[in-house]
Amino acid sequence: MKPKLIFGIIAIIGFTSLLMYNFGESISTYTNFEKASEMKTAHVAGVLDESKDYGFSMETKIFSFYMKDEDGTSKRVVYSKPKPNNFEQADRLVVIGEMRGDTFYANEMLMKCPSKYNDAPEFEKASQS
Repeated sequence: MKPKLIFGIIAIIGFTSLLMYNFGESISTYTNFEKASEMKTAHVAGVLDESKDYGFSMETKIFSFYMKDEDGTSKRVVYSKPKPNNFEQADRLVVIGEMRGDTFYANEMLMKCPSKYNDAPEFEKASQS
């Protein structure tokens, strides 16, 4: 075999291996705060802990709040962007980031809002009358 062909095959195998490794790292299932402390990047799902304050600090430009994970553990979440518009309407939150000590630092946040189609059966009953 020619050296160029061997080098090309090795390069393709190396690139494919790197791609598969990065793809495996990016796929994440929802976890809790306890397991998130053992991970480099975690997706934690939960609800806003309304018993504690939340807000945006103009000095630090950070939005922070407390969130209860699916196990009921409440932790402080620091989000380096402004508060999302529909934050209060969300019935479930998903924060993506990492645990540092007792605080979760979120790079991204997803809000799962109640569906506007939840009242569809009532609408169907009204339209049938």
